[in-house]
Amino acid sequence: MLHLRKKILVAIDGSPQSDKAAEEAVRMAVGTPSRFKSKIYAMLVLPNAPSNTYTDFIPTRPVTEQEKWEELRKRIFYVIEKDAAEADIPLEIKVVYGEPAEELIGFAEKEGVDVIVIGSSGKGFLRRKLLGSVSHKVAKYAKCSVYIVRG
Repeated sequence: MLHLRKKILVAIDGSPQSDKAAEEAVRMAVGTPSRFKSKIYAMLVLPNAPSNTYTDFIPTRPVTEQEKWEELRKRIFYVIEKDAAEADIPLEIKVVYGEPAEELIGFAEKEGVDVIVIGSSGKGFLRRKLLGSVSHKVAKYAKCSVYIVRG
């Protein structure tokens, strides 16, 4: 049986559920029996930057361009960076703007990702119906395997 390295995409947002997903992604990468190392992509999807109107005198800068960004980035990616470094797994950090499910699915298709690891927020039935669920959308529309980590 041929064992090749896996490309693993993990959705990160700084929540406890995404930290669990990060831990599972590293476990998957370590557990792949291959002489080639698996690679993890950790993706944070931020909401689209607010559009400025002609009445705005000072447009707000995206969060990634603000002074507090580096401290925030360290907190959000702390678990995945620590775990990947300890396991000696290659890690690539991605920060994009857009709708989370669309960005994750699009990136997975473009990069040929083997599995998307995503945390489940545990929303109730009504809230999920009204707002939608990122993990549900990803599981439904992704062309690769999706591993949902429950909180």
